[in-house]
Amino acid sequence: MGRRKTVSDHALLDSLLAAMEQAGPDAFSFSKASAAVGLAPATLVQRFGSRGAMIEAILLHAWDRLDEATALADTETSPDAAGAIAMLMRLLPAAEADQDIADGLLLLREDFKNPALRMRGQAWGAYLASALGGRLTDQPEVAERLGWQMASLWQGALIWSAFGQDADRESAIRTTLEDWCMSIGVTKA
Repeated sequence: MGRRKTVSDHALLDSLLAAMEQAGPDAFSFSKASAAVGLAPATLVQRFGSRGAMIEAILLHAWDRLDEATALADTETSPDAAGAIAMLMRLLPAAEADQDIADGLLLLREDFKNPALRMRGQAWGAYLASALGGRLTDQPEVAERLGWQMASLWQGALIWSAFGQDADRESAIRTTLEDWCMSIGVTKA
């Protein structure tokens, strides 16, 4: 009979995600994971099987967290352009985002390489675009296009805001989204 888990999968994956964000996926090993969570490397090998499977599990967990945050933002924001902006603002990383963005891009590289992770990204993007587009227009054929445009603009504004370290990142991103909404004839309400 196997030993009982002393650390839940959720808590373990949260800790491993934070450790992998610091080390970077290329340098993340069972040894570094062990040091971060206080479990023996052999225990982690037994739990995940391989380093690649551990990284995939960590990143799938990150997608789960993003899916949950997105669904919550979708249900708690108004069904108009102001709600679309509010939804995206809620999904911004924490205030110390400059480093988070760089670390996040390293993690995204792993998502691009792994088919299961790439599918999660595609599914999240489609959900986000649909939620945004439905707030911008009631024309389904236009909503998808506008939703993808807004999501793309948001991601671009997030990346570019990291270069302007003296600027108020949230205000800059919000202004970009509001300006875009006005440019397509949608008021932020």
